[in-house]
Amino acid sequence: MNPNISIAGRKIGPDYAPYIIAELSANHNGKLETALKIIEEAKKAGADAIKLQTYTADTITLDCDSEDFQIHGGLWDGKTLYQLYKEAQMPWDWHAILFEHARKLGITIFSSPFDNTAVDLLESLNAPAYKIASFEAVDLPLIKYVASTGKPMIISTGMADAEEIQEAIDAAHEGGCKELAILHCVSGYPAPAADYNLRTIPDMMRRFGLVTGLSDHTLDNTTAIASVVMGASIIEKHFTLNRSGGGPDDSFSLEPAELAALCRDSKTAWAALGEVDYGRKSSELGNVKFRRSLYFVKDLKPGDVITPEAVRSVRPGFGASPKQIENVLGKRVNVAVSINSPVRLEDVE
Repeated sequence: MNPNISIAGRKIGPDYAPYIIAELSANHNGKLETALKIIEEAKKAGADAIKLQTYTADTITLDCDSEDFQIHGGLWDGKTLYQLYKEAQMPWDWHAILFEHARKLGITIFSSPFDNTAVDLLESLNAPAYKIASFEAVDLPLIKYVASTGKPMIISTGMADAEEIQEAIDAAHEGGCKELAILHCVSGYPAPAADYNLRTIPDMMRRFGLVTGLSDHTLDNTTAIASVVMGASIIEKHFTLNRSGGGPDDSFSLEPAELAALCRDSKTAWAALGEVDYGRKSSELGNVKFRRSLYFVKDLKPGDVITPEAVRSVRPGFGASPKQIENVLGKRVNVAVSINSPVRLEDVE
């Protein structure tokens, strides 16, 4: 169950620190230099990977302003789908530049393709993995086409029910995918933490038997860090240089200092999980002497009876354990003992 996967040589799974994906999405805001800078800042923050989205308005929707294609409410109110994606799309001729830049910096780069032509572009750039976005999790032909590359795949499951998640998994396996992970996701932008129901993550791990992670659209890191405790091996967060940048995704994205905190704190949370261990920890060894133990609080001569007034349980811990009190009271000492000295069982008859 939950076999590990590997992307660009980095092993991912419960036995490894969380894999942190910085989602560049539309936060380039139409400027190549901004996209390049986002990659640089993701690397500085400690992210494992930067992720793009590969589509054009024409590959993802239709240029139509009928009611079906209108957006009402939310961040993108008043736009048509075509207008939104025309603004948000990553120019395809940037991809080679961004891939080269990321590789030069030593950060893994891959993308979410939204149709077969996007897969072909990414294959020409030797993308090491693929992400299926939540809205495309029902596009089983696309999933099979991506799977046919033989590369590791990550599927986001926002809006998908358990049956649809299983269908997506089956399509990936049928297409030839050997390394597959799934992400618990809430496709709200932003999404309230209360919608995330993180207890779903261990259930997904048991139900589907795959490496499982979180695609997090909340506004801070709390939900993402908590997901590590629930078993998340991957965390994906939108990333921007400036949350007030005015782009389609800026307002619910992390800024550089926040991404650095996520990289640090998620690894701390994972390290704290450890394993089941009731033994004494190395950091405790120096403090054992400060536990309670039995001490004489009166001078006693050989043969004197040990009364309750003669012994107390106090700190430090150089005497007999407090649980030995019943084996000490009423007994006689066989040596002279001094006040404020530890009780030693060998000194009791």
